[in-house]
Amino acid sequence: MAQPLHGLNILDFSTLLPGPYATLMLADMGAHVLRVESPSRPDLVRALPPQDVSGHSAAHSYLNRGKQAMALDLKQPQALSIIKKLLRQYDVVVEQFRPGVMDRLGLGFEALKAVNPNLIYCSITGYGQTGPMKDRAGHDINYLSLSGSVDYSRRKGERPTPNGLQIADIAGGSHHAVIGILAAVYERQSKGEQFQARHIDISMTDCAFSMNAMFASGYLGGQEAPHAEATMLNGGSFYDYYETSDGRYFSVGALEPQFLMQFCQAMGLMDVIALAGSRKADDIAQFKDAIAKQFAAQSFEYWCSVFAKLDCCVEPVLSFAEATQQPLAQARGWTQTVQTINGEVTQLANPIYKAGVPVQAGAAIGANTDQIMQGLGYAEPEIAALRQSKVIK
Repeated sequence: MAQPLHGLNILDFSTLLPGPYATLMLADMGAHVLRVESPSRPDLVRALPPQDVSGHSAAHSYLNRGKQAMALDLKQPQALSIIKKLLRQYDVVVEQFRPGVMDRLGLGFEALKAVNPNLIYCSITGYGQTGPMKDRAGHDINYLSLSGSVDYSRRKGERPTPNGLQIADIAGGSHHAVIGILAAVYERQSKGEQFQARHIDISMTDCAFSMNAMFASGYLGGQEAPHAEATMLNGGSFYDYYETSDGRYFSVGALEPQFLMQFCQAMGLMDVIALAGSRKADDIAQFKDAIAKQFAAQSFEYWCSVFAKLDCCVEPVLSFAEATQQPLAQARGWTQTVQTINGEVTQLANPIYKAGVPVQAGAAIGANTDQIMQGLGYAEPEIAALRQSKVIK
């Protein structure tokens, strides 16, 4: 069965996480992705431990599975002509440099759309292509900080805690890039010859700010700003985490009346259930204290056995190892087996498209350079000369 994005060809100039994760999703759904990587400054993720059975970074093998790899020094003039030839075949570009870098290399949007008028060009940056911070460096923790979400995603009176997930990088950068690219692909197909090359400007901070979906309207429309432990979903209600007698945790999200009733019956809290709907801070604190005491009286396994039989939005907090081994993960295919040069490895599966198509793990630097160059019409002596001058590897 043909994959949904078969025929979509993408040149990927990105490194680290946001861009590679975006093109991974596209590759998993059938797009042909060619990574263009510097032969002298390889992607830092290649050195990120631990290694898989192939001897390569497990993270890099995952983020770049199913992609081809070409080593090309973009700072050399000959590289520009190679990219222009590639643009006859590849009509989507993904890049993650700071604004202006691709322009200085002769590979900016304006230059490349002159070569391919049907080009879809996606730039992923921390702060966007315009604005006062466009040239500023940043990481996920910085983008989330400026989005306004970190301040109310913590305990009152306590410092913010780094999140285990790279929310701004992936949910902000990668996912929004994929959405923007696919929207542009649809536009191109719909408009045909009337389509004009599209530059998609993805700012991870813009996108992180937009994810303040539940509480932004309260402030923007009614001037009620969210604060730490002051909303229904950030600890201002009984919607929270509670510790068991053996130091494990449970999540309680039983907000709806039917779920709340089941929960209180199971916990022996019917005498204080009326406090659950109160807007008074003292009442909420009293109800949460009652829940905490009940959870602390029994072990994690005890409460697992209790709530496995109920349907009331109460679930155990699992370690990542436990999460991969639970029946839900097996039934829903959360992982998949991928082939490497030295054997098979297990990786995260694509959660949208699970066609079971076998793919290779991320390729070595320049693994497909010769193949790509030959496909562009370069003869063996030309390829050897370009390698000798270190334009390619």
